[in-house]
Amino acid sequence: MTAHRDPAELFVEHRADLVKYATRILGSRSSAEDVVQEAYLRFARHADGGEALGARGDRILEPVRYLYRIVRNLAYDWGRRPSMPLVGDLDDGLLARAASTVTSPEENLRWRQDLGRVERALDSLPDRTRQAFEMHRLGGLPLKEIAARLDISVTRTHQLVKTALTVCAEQLEDEAGEDGR
Repeated sequence: MTAHRDPAELFVEHRADLVKYATRILGSRSSAEDVVQEAYLRFARHADGGEALGARGDRILEPVRYLYRIVRNLAYDWGRRPSMPLVGDLDDGLLARAASTVTSPEENLRWRQDLGRVERALDSLPDRTRQAFEMHRLGGLPLKEIAARLDISVTRTHQLVKTALTVCAEQLEDEAGEDGR
């Protein structure tokens, strides 16, 4: 029997061997890495104060053996259904928010056109409004600091930033409508 150990510590200690084990079953190190990671997530979910508990809440007497069993089961499932998503507890929006870094030429063109529209909108603003907007939205400065720099009230600073946002949004809507989008 293994003494009560932190599941993460136990996993790190045996990770390389678990990956080798899964690689032998799957024939792919990349898939094995995914399976082992999912195995750890499932194993860690059952950890309670450093003590590993089974799915029914009973104490796991041999946590390393249990980890190998999880890896084996996941690897066989993966082998039967390679398109099967491993992590079942992801919220639906997580993958949608993880946008691809590769954009199509059409998307690049659309972004450039929108950027041009925003630049034209900002150029049409009075200097102080444009400065307040740029300091807040592009520079990340708090309204209070912008107000101090421009020697105006925080309320007035907020109004200027809001005005700039409204003008930019209207510019995007107007010209997007003209493009047929």
